[in-house]
Amino acid sequence: MKVSDIKEKLNLTCAAGEGGLDRELEGCYIGDLMSLAMTGVHEDMVWITIQTNINVTAVASLADAACVVIADRAVPDEATVKKANELELPLLTTEMTAYETAKALAALGI
Repeated sequence: MKVSDIKEKLNLTCAAGEGGLDRELEGCYIGDLMSLAMTGVHEDMVWITIQTNINVTAVASLADAACVVIADRAVPDEATVKKANELELPLLTTEMTAYETAKALAALGI
């Protein structure tokens, strides 16, 4: 499944990084503590968080995550959007909680 598929099926909004929507997905990590995310997020994963600062792009890029889903109506700041666009890292936003997002991804087989 591709990032574009979950965007469409879960009605997510792409806040940045549209160039990376064709990436394939392999698993999911949920967490807001950056130090844990640095060890838990892996290549081609969806990372669900409520964090919105530029450190999200650094951790996701370091791990080569496929995308970041920012849950709970949180909105990334301007610097984060700019960096995500440079990296072609999709930042997807949703009104769902992290738990609801994870359940929806699991229902899709992620």
